Amino acid sequence: MNLQVINRELSVGKIDVGGVASASLMLVGDADIIQLTSAFDTPPESLIIGPFVPLTPKG
Repeated sequence: MNLQVINRELSVGKIDVGGVASASLMLVGDADIIQLTSAFDTPPESLIIGPFVPLTPKG
């Protein structure tokens, strides 16, 4: 994937972070290189795929 970014002027007044996930990136400012990697350390036999259960809002 090739991504071209043209930086313009940026002014950040306030950042309010409500939560951070285990796989997240928050960047404000400049970066020459961003390299993201991931690892899946759970054995394949413990992975449960389907059936999917629909989530319904409590009412």
